[in-house]
Amino acid sequence: MSNILRIGIPSKGRLADLAGDLLKDAGLKFRRQDRALFARVKTISDEQPEIDITFLRTDDIPVLCAEGAIDMGITGSDLVAEARIDGEPVALTERMRLGVGGCRLAICVPANSPVVGPKDLSGDRIATSFPNVTRAYLNQHGATAHIVELTGSVEVMIALGVADAIVDLVETGSTLAANNLRILDEIGKYETVLIQNPNTKHGELCDRITRRLEGVVIARSYSLLEYNIAEKNLAAAERVTPGFSSPTINKLEKSGWYAVRAMVKRGEVIGIMERLEELGAEAILETSISNCRL
Repeated sequence: MSNILRIGIPSKGRLADLAGDLLKDAGLKFRRQDRALFARVKTISDEQPEIDITFLRTDDIPVLCAEGAIDMGITGSDLVAEARIDGEPVALTERMRLGVGGCRLAICVPANSPVVGPKDLSGDRIATSFPNVTRAYLNQHGATAHIVELTGSVEVMIALGVADAIVDLVETGSTLAANNLRILDEIGKYETVLIQNPNTKHGELCDRITRRLEGVVIARSYSLLEYNIAEKNLAAAERVTPGFSSPTINKLEKSGWYAVRAMVKRGEVIGIMERLEELGAEAILETSISNCRL
């Protein structure tokens, strides 16, 4: 069994779907039978060890990876920050951030609370699912508080009289507004990450898998933009679309015109297309990129 590289991913939920799709887009094809705990990846090389996908609780993945039960894992960086073994932070290597599942961990108080800083929380009760991160934050600010450890939703704990403040993940802030809460301070920003046991015996294969995932993550962040432009406006258009390294430019049969192809950030495509149109560009096309190596 030691010759099998194991990758741990969440067994259910939104992150499970994201992780599964990401691995499959990177060429790690597998099929989970019913609620099986393992799924074998189709061999990516005859010379490499076999690969198993292991389906786990999301918050168990950092500890299991640090303990060597799995070689790599996909989980939230907030859970990595929270994980402890014998009271100490887990020893893991973060291989890459995956560009999904972004969130903020914030300390929140009632909208009408007189608290203005973390030191004002001394002696208060703080409800959270992140007791270790919360204690570290309070220690940094010289504050002491009673931590109420919970595993579920904490937004209503102030209204229930259980706590004076909460530490919780925040996305849009709409849930806080609904519970008449405000953010006192932001503890950290987190997202989904690929982690690795630093003592794995499969370092070379881990590097290869990381490179594959990197190609997918980068591709999801960019689009390929193609357009035709008159020579007199070519230099200005190149400044709008400099590409990842540089744009690809080819001369058209139409005298004085060029075809340009460049990678652009997906979130900026519409604005860039409008700027190119103002420069007189024609036949502006966006193409999605499914994978790349840069």
